[in-house]
Amino acid sequence: MTRRRTFGLLLAAATVAVAAFNVTNLMEAYGSGPPYYSRTTNMDKWESPLPVLLSVDAIAMVAIAAFFFTGRARRRSNK
Repeated sequence: MTRRRTFGLLLAAATVAVAAFNVTNLMEAYGSGPPYYSRTTNMDKWESPLPVLLSVDAIAMVAIAAFFFTGRARRRSNK
């Protein structure tokens, strides 16, 4: 396998891992149904998961953009 293909597969796996991380944390924070009594008793201790998820997504987007821009620069230099 070439380096580029290996790196692309690793990047795809990382993207899937980030998506799974987001889904898991959002399901844990917001649940799958209406707020019943057991979910609303400790609402004063609840924290929004969005700041952490946004920072993780931003890092993943920077990594994907860097991958594509370096690939584009390599193709231009090879011409």
